[in-house]
Amino acid sequence: MRFERFMAWRYLRGAEGRAGEGRGFLRFITYVSIGGVAVGVAALLLALAIVRGFSSEIEEKITGFGAHVQVRSLLGEPLGQADSLRTQLASLDHVERVAPVVERFVILRHSRSQIDGVALWGTRAPPGYLEERVTSGAFSFAADSAGHPGAVVGATLAQRLGLAVGDVVTIFSMPDEAATSASGGLTAGGAAAAMQAPRVKQFRITGVFETSLADFDDLYVFTGLDAARELTGAAAGEVTRLDLTLDRVTRADSVAAQIQERFDFPVGAATVYQVFSGLFAWVNLQESITPLVIGVIILVAAFNIISTLLMLMVEKTREMGVLRSLGASGTGIQRLFVGLGLLIGMVGTALGALLALALGLLQKRYELIPLPAEAYYMTTAPVELRALDFVLVSVVAVALCAAASYVPARAAARLDPVRAIQFR
Repeated sequence: MRFERFMAWRYLRGAEGRAGEGRGFLRFITYVSIGGVAVGVAALLLALAIVRGFSSEIEEKITGFGAHVQVRSLLGEPLGQADSLRTQLASLDHVERVAPVVERFVILRHSRSQIDGVALWGTRAPPGYLEERVTSGAFSFAADSAGHPGAVVGATLAQRLGLAVGDVVTIFSMPDEAATSASGGLTAGGAAAAMQAPRVKQFRITGVFETSLADFDDLYVFTGLDAARELTGAAAGEVTRLDLTLDRVTRADSVAAQIQERFDFPVGAATVYQVFSGLFAWVNLQESITPLVIGVIILVAAFNIISTLLMLMVEKTREMGVLRSLGASGTGIQRLFVGLGLLIGMVGTALGALLALALGLLQKRYELIPLPAEAYYMTTAPVELRALDFVLVSVVAVALCAAASYVPARAAARLDPVRAIQFR
């Protein structure tokens, strides 16, 4: 075994061939094979790191923005007696926080020409995630001296409507949709609702937040729970939903199932993965497809090793014949070429892993790859380097290189010593 290992290292370093020109070419294609493996491994590791980063970043943004589990009425009506329900939900295992929320689509007006539809989010305490992402002002709902409640808006919305901290805006809340009869016409109660004037309230902008989630930064306006109830006409004990924050988001499914079993209709529970199913489906698609596409590069590099070893075998045919005549077995020759393939794979994999690690750390530190937030929900490509990914990719890459080297190794083992020595 020591002999095969010595010869494999000798060939890897570009030992002399039958001619100077052949020796240089052989060394070149060996380095190309190593480079191919390195590029494939680095590309796959970086792709995995970016996809993992996307998944973690989006999950952190969404769960931090909303809740791990949302509890609301399945009838689309406000939840009554929310305080009692909130107490019961807070007693469940793994529930750390239960936040009442009043949410309603409203119309926000800054001036005669700056009007837009937004989603009003009333809550007692803002999500901690958003407090850390305030770019201007503060996340405060305190009323000013004129009695205007505080409101916090997204950065995209503020830019579009020309909003700044200290501005006063007017928000209109339209009555609930008019009820319809079975024939499709308005009922008496629905007609009366349609005739009602919208509720109007003025708010003062106290802060601007930016999550880089374009849909959220462009849509939501946060204010206090009481102010939202007053504007929407909700009763004192009514909320749109209750947002549950758990000790771990991975327990969302089990807690939601527990709520469904414990509480009667119309109380229903939905996890963050169900509420934002489309966004998470996009992330999962990237996680499943990207490694397969990039993995083809490693396969190409592995097949490149076959051609490299076959050319090496042709270049070293006479040398193989001499070794066989000196007593080297066919199995030994086969182990020599398999060992050479392993060396190419190991060196290329090590270089690729180091390259991926270096580029990943550079991206994390300097954010070299910018992204449009409206398309990718973030301003730079996130990177999450996992040791397990490095181990699995390295093992698979080396195994593929070893498997690819078996074909030329088998051919070299079957060389006839006499004919090999006479080969020119």
